[in-house]
Amino acid sequence: MKDIQNIYSSIPPSIPQELFQDILTTDTFEVKRIVSKGHASPKDFWYDQDKNEWVILLKGRAGLLFEGNNKIIELKPGDYINIPAYRKHRVEWTDPDIESVWLEIMW
Repeated sequence: MKDIQNIYSSIPPSIPQELFQDILTTDTFEVKRIVSKGHASPKDFWYDQDKNEWVILLKGRAGLLFEGNNKIIELKPGDYINIPAYRKHRVEWTDPDIESVWLEIMW
């Protein structure tokens, strides 16, 4: 049995790039921790994934944008969203002053 771990531990003081950490991976799904601090998707880049994605924001703030919709969806701690496969989306912004900690499940 693995030692108990904490979703908020081992966050480096400086995060030049978004931090992606595998928590659990099987043949059918993946669980990741994502840590952002002022990060956003590159200009004109859209995630277009072949898997469903469920994500919850545990800490921080972030803005998501879906293709074909001009309204940014603002997430705060506790907010979660299910993103169907092939639904193009992007991270417009994350809070530059505090880490945004996400839990992502892909299947």
